[in-house]
Amino acid sequence: MPAPQKKLIFCTAGVLSLACALGTAAAIGTQLWVRGTILCTTGALLVNATGPELHKFIGEIQYGLFSGQRVRQCGLGGRPFQFSFFPDLLKIIPASIHVSVILFCTVLIIFALVGAGFFMFNAFGSPYETLHGPVGLYLWSFIACSCGCLIMILFSSEVKIHHLSEKIANFKEGTFTFKTHSEQFANSFWTILVCSLVHFLNALLIRFAGFEFPFSKSKDSGRITGAVDLMY
Repeated sequence: MPAPQKKLIFCTAGVLSLACALGTAAAIGTQLWVRGTILCTTGALLVNATGPELHKFIGEIQYGLFSGQRVRQCGLGGRPFQFSFFPDLLKIIPASIHVSVILFCTVLIIFALVGAGFFMFNAFGSPYETLHGPVGLYLWSFIACSCGCLIMILFSSEVKIHHLSEKIANFKEGTFTFKTHSEQFANSFWTILVCSLVHFLNALLIRFAGFEFPFSKSKDSGRITGAVDLMY
């Protein structure tokens, strides 16, 4: 492939990696990872609420990796409540999984920035033969993509398997019991998915630029090796 086209591909991949790093950094600080509604089962059972009356006992909840807010509805109007994971909720959430999600988000940002720098270096500089060359570009893209997948898997398990929303909704609630009525992942969670797909796309762009995948042997090298073996 001609050099100008390679530069264009590397610049595109570098800009995409930089955008992923900035997007992940922005996603970490938001409360838009999960949105849902919570049902005050205690209040609904007390008045035997059904149909339209049930809406008076359905509140809202949304949270991110560090903080969130909920609006509890128990028939007397909404009452907002702000909370933070550190240090308020550490005793009721799976802290090891939650910290791992934050750690992998940090690693994703770092390697996305590293990948963006090396993409630009390969576009406008003279690439080295080792980690600065195509093997390094595959490596940075693979690590960033893997971190994004791990973030989604761990956070999904924390929300769905460990019932994170219900634990948050029942935090410091002695009389009333809340149950998750509806729950869906919000914009910041899907930003991580997009970033993972972008890093996978970057690996395809490297291949499209004419570089072989790491540890792959070309047919020509195999023919040369076979011819040498026949000489002996």
